[in-house]
Amino acid sequence: MRNLLFVAVSSLALVACGTNDAEDGAATDTTAQSQPSEDYGYETYDDDNLADTMASNDDAYGLGDSVATEDQDIPDSQDRPVMQAQVVLDRIGFGPGVIDGKMGMSTENALNGFQEANDLKVTGELDEATKTALFDWDSIPATRVVTIPSSWGQTDYVDIPEDPERKAELERMGYKSLDERLAERFHTTVEVLKMLNPGGKPAGMNGSSTSGSGGADTEKTNSSSSNSTSKTADFFTAGQQIRVPNIGNDRIAKGKVEDRDWQHTLASLGIGTDQPEVDKIVVSKAGKTLKAYQGDKLVALFTVSSGSSQFPLPIGEWDIVGEAYNPPYSYDPEVLSGGKEDGETFKLPPGPNSPVGVVWIDLSKEHYGIHGTPDPETIGRAQSSGCVRLTNWDAARLAGMVSQSTQVIFEA
Repeated sequence: MRNLLFVAVSSLALVACGTNDAEDGAATDTTAQSQPSEDYGYETYDDDNLADTMASNDDAYGLGDSVATEDQDIPDSQDRPVMQAQVVLDRIGFGPGVIDGKMGMSTENALNGFQEANDLKVTGELDEATKTALFDWDSIPATRVVTIPSSWGQTDYVDIPEDPERKAELERMGYKSLDERLAERFHTTVEVLKMLNPGGKPAGMNGSSTSGSGGADTEKTNSSSSNSTSKTADFFTAGQQIRVPNIGNDRIAKGKVEDRDWQHTLASLGIGTDQPEVDKIVVSKAGKTLKAYQGDKLVALFTVSSGSSQFPLPIGEWDIVGEAYNPPYSYDPEVLSGGKEDGETFKLPPGPNSPVGVVWIDLSKEHYGIHGTPDPETIGRAQSSGCVRLTNWDAARLAGMVSQSTQVIFEA
């Protein structure tokens, strides 16, 4: 039985973990027709699966009532072996970070984790032994075609100001555009989505094909019908059929999530409720990884940003005090500067573009926690203010794995 305290947000000291953008070294259609009996604030896949209508409706192995296989009417225009490996690794808990079809630090870390967990030689490469081990998931294609829900055109998207005082005036630090929301939903970037949808159509539709080495097509579709006050026009629009990375294991079982707002967040991130319960997590400053274990078995790995020269990762063993879903954030210049600056403190509203992202896992070390980020592409590259930062989707997934009995170890 998981034993986790969902602490009151006001009791958490969410003040020491703003983003520090200093570089940390070089780095390299299945759409459900749903008629839910309850109103969850979004259209669910069906009455039993409370994920959104773009969900894969399958598990990590691609097994389910409606397996997300290649759309026969719109076959992809090309094979995407690296993206396919990233999709599989993402499904089974070895997070490749942003799914982009390219080898990079986060994908290498994910491969290292998969190889360690399967008693393979740890190379961080998509070598033949690893390809053989991944063959169990060979039926899962790299991409699938979905339809953007019509309700996404009725959502407010607002520019996020830089000034903390102006941020504090917002009701929520939500997504800045439909494009940004879509990219986070499928664990990728807007540029990759554009590449998968040249001219605004799924690659493979009517002979459309992706350009060259993966650069994004710049032709615009009709601007989104969203209630957007963002200054940037959206490339994608509600109701549009598009090709996306085929992420899965995203089922949200009915009755598993008590907090409706958190359930909505999980759906918006493509994260399901079937997660392993872990006994120990180990964060490596040098490796830029967080490893999660059941006993001695490695069951998940995520790339992280952890600490900086001014706010080093607190090496040692810590306890998990509790979790806060979609927490507000206290912007305190004195704490963020290590006492070097003074200024007014502001309470910033919650949301995916909050400095701590969508979730805060509170630790027994004061002012320290494990949390998400508004900038997923910076994970493992930009430094943090002492805390451990993951992509929002990896942080949300980790939150479903840990409890107060989970041991936390930070190592150099």
